[in-house]
Amino acid sequence: MKRILILNGPNLNLLGKREPSVYGSQSFEDYFQTLQSTFPSAELHYYQSNHEGALIDKIHELGFTFDGLVINAGGLTHTSVALADALSAVPMPAVEVHISNIHAREAFRHHSFLTSRCRGMICGLGLRGYELAVKYLLEAA
Repeated sequence: MKRILILNGPNLNLLGKREPSVYGSQSFEDYFQTLQSTFPSAELHYYQSNHEGALIDKIHELGFTFDGLVINAGGLTHTSVALADALSAVPMPAVEVHISNIHAREAFRHHSFLTSRCRGMICGLGLRGYELAVKYLLEAA
């Protein structure tokens, strides 16, 4: 059974409440139950933090033993060299996900420090991006 970590960064704890026109009206905890039902043969783990160091610590903790990472670093995507370095430091393959289309938003959101450290990036498909990322990681060799 493959183990996949889903890691959400700052402000994603407010999904379902924050800007529903951009991020939807469903909480991630509710959506996570849907993911678990969709992928019963996988062991999915979810962690969210508003703190950069906590996200880095989680990558260090599980990055040598888990089979894949789905990461939505929120605003840290565009600012955190340290988070990018953490992804490079572990062998766990990662897929970057963004609920909104970051390329259709403010110019500062167009650059990601994480993309070059990930197998790929999915953006603009809402919460469905997480499902596609998990599916990819489960099917990847």
